[in-house]
Amino acid sequence: MCAMSQLNTLLVQAQLGWKDPSKNRNHLQSLLAGAEGDFDLAVFPETFTTGFMGDSQRTDEGMGGPTVAWMCEMADVHQCAITGSAVIVENGQRFNRMFFVTPEGEITTYDKRHLFAFAGENRRYTAGDERVIVEYRGWRINLQVCYDLRFPAWCRNRDDYDLMLLVANWPAKRVHHWSVLLEARAIENQSWVIGVNRVGDDGNGIHYPGRSVVHDPMGARVVELGDEEACRLVPLDLSAVAETRGQFPFQQDADRFRIE
Repeated sequence: MCAMSQLNTLLVQAQLGWKDPSKNRNHLQSLLAGAEGDFDLAVFPETFTTGFMGDSQRTDEGMGGPTVAWMCEMADVHQCAITGSAVIVENGQRFNRMFFVTPEGEITTYDKRHLFAFAGENRRYTAGDERVIVEYRGWRINLQVCYDLRFPAWCRNRDDYDLMLLVANWPAKRVHHWSVLLEARAIENQSWVIGVNRVGDDGNGIHYPGRSVVHDPMGARVVELGDEEACRLVPLDLSAVAETRGQFPFQQDADRFRIE
């Protein structure tokens, strides 16, 4: 796979239907089709097929189901990588699983490590235990899901990624935390950070404010979407990572630790 200094990334800040995977796939497909300009990567929100915890009383879906096949189709049609999370059942266990699907059909997965016990996510799903970095077009990309954002040790750059991708269903009540924590992750890890959130209300009456954002490796906010459904194409420059780390070599002083 060829290296690419610029990664044209499409933030897909979508309104999601409650417990309606087919409707959500069709809606996201139309948003991709309507995007202006070519993109190398498209980023959907967390649990983009059902909404957060919206898979109850629905038929279980596995890796061979329609969502993974659809992501592969979209990656092929648009010749880009597609990422976002969906609920997948495998070997009798239920996961909030983030996918990174390339146009060549390669599928990388990350199972959400930090389950949101405050809402009972830990009682319904199985937590992942593996930190995942995917390489795509010369970029090293760290995959994270929503609540992971609150745990900086898990997000810590070990000189192994250039971009942190975080997909979310982050509610309006804590949107200030969303904004501050994403900025902090960019500053402390000297990496590009993208957070893509959904908008609208879910079936539990929870409101989601959007505010999807891109921060550069210095922590500067490159773009922030509002509280309405929107797609935005944002070019990321890989050279900014090396320049920032070269000018401010703070990583060499970072503490060493091991996550149990």
